[in-house]
Amino acid sequence: MAFLFLIAALWVGTWGTAPVRANKTTRLAVNGFIRHSGTFDAVADFDAAVRDPHDSHRILPAFDSGDHLHPNGAGHRAMANAVDLGDF
Repeated sequence: MAFLFLIAALWVGTWGTAPVRANKTTRLAVNGFIRHSGTFDAVADFDAAVRDPHDSHRILPAFDSGDHLHPNGAGHRAMANAVDLGDF
């Protein structure tokens, strides 16, 4: 069984910088492939679980550990809740 987790949104620096733009583009491309390719038996969408609905390139502030990159405890719970245990 192939089970994959999507890459969650993150905010590092300014989106105007080339490396950050490339990272955002890569994250969106990888997540799109994971979501829509049909390659995997199951997918846990961590991106949807923790992203800010008003800015899809940021972690929801309630789930942000403060570094705008890693989830806090509530964010980890949201990610855990995104896993369908029936997929195992």
